[in-house]
Amino acid sequence: MFFPVRSVRITTATKVVSRQFAAAGYGLVALALVLGACNPSRTDKVAGVDDFGDSVRVGAAPMRIVSLSPATTEILFTLGAGSRLVGRSDFDTFPDSARLVPSLGMAIPPNVEAVLGTRPDLVVLHASGSNRAAARRLRAAGVNTVSLEINRISDFRRAVTLLGAIIGDSARARTVTDSVDRTLSRVRSATAKLPRPTVFWHIWDAPLITIGSGSFMNELVEIAGGRNVYADITAPSERISLEDVARRNPDFILAGPIGAQVIADDRRWSIVAAARGKKVLIVDTVLVARPSVRLGEAALSLANLLHEGAIP
Repeated sequence: MFFPVRSVRITTATKVVSRQFAAAGYGLVALALVLGACNPSRTDKVAGVDDFGDSVRVGAAPMRIVSLSPATTEILFTLGAGSRLVGRSDFDTFPDSARLVPSLGMAIPPNVEAVLGTRPDLVVLHASGSNRAAARRLRAAGVNTVSLEINRISDFRRAVTLLGAIIGDSARARTVTDSVDRTLSRVRSATAKLPRPTVFWHIWDAPLITIGSGSFMNELVEIAGGRNVYADITAPSERISLEDVARRNPDFILAGPIGAQVIADDRRWSIVAAARGKKVLIVDTVLVARPSVRLGEAALSLANLLHEGAIP
């Protein structure tokens, strides 16, 4: 969830570049350029820590950015830094212009050699435990690396503020968060006095996974005027059983197009009254499953599913 931070050490990639240029008599110059591109500026300031507890540097605005998280890629494009991206992951496909940025493959874990090959001055990673080693390697190579885990709406605000400071546009960052907050507030106000149907959010089928109160998706359900039957789970997500879903008896099931088809085709789901009664609401997973700049739009779409016509 969603769905997306050293002392200088000469990496293997650096040695290869050095040997290539040495053949032409320019080895020392090439090596100096490579290390110089990675070295932190003396004017950089520490602006806090990321979600791995590593220091975050803010100095000259980065011009070559690799973002390996769909949420942070969306944020960077919205902040006007899309043209500075030189790498993304296979999953970073929004906005459409993000598809023009070269994909570097998987995000968890990333291909560190491919990332270094883009000569980045900023890398943004998802702060998954599987990415900790990659973050260490990138920092050891002298690359400013920020690792963020965006589980809650408050995490989104923090990420926008931090990335805005790093790229040198805190004013636009404030505009983005203010705009999202206004839409969320409008949806919350519109649904405040409406009945609150209970929902089960189908995330994955084998194993069966749903969202808990630690997820921004749970927050979206509440803002949209619903109640998550698994809000008692404090984690962002959890494995559960079909029998327990039936016991909790939600009014509606939220699912993506694929998940909705699985529920319709699998007879085992007949033990859940909402599935039996075809009360499965199909959500746009690209919109509602990413904690990014379209959170307000996501809340609005859920509110219109749960309370059709309630919000003009």
